[in-house]
Amino acid sequence: MKLSDLYGKEVFTDTGKFLGTVHEIIIDMEKGVVSRLLMDDLPTSAEKAKQVINEKSIKFENVKSIADVVVVTPSKSSSSP
Repeated sequence: MKLSDLYGKEVFTDTGKFLGTVHEIIIDMEKGVVSRLLMDDLPTSAEKAKQVINEKSIKFENVKSIADVVVVTPSKSSSSP
């Protein structure tokens, strides 16, 4: 799967709760892996970007499946919008 295929996909918890739509993807360049999926655009302000990452993103390690939608198991460090 191409990373570009993730953009616009709806994100649901494994219990069926809608979290949002993938707007941005954060890549850990040192490790060469996807780190987080953001359900909002990433602002240019560092303070606002930190808020979006904390409140409107999910760790990629919590992704359970990707098909027509993205299914995740949310953790305490991941928030929904």
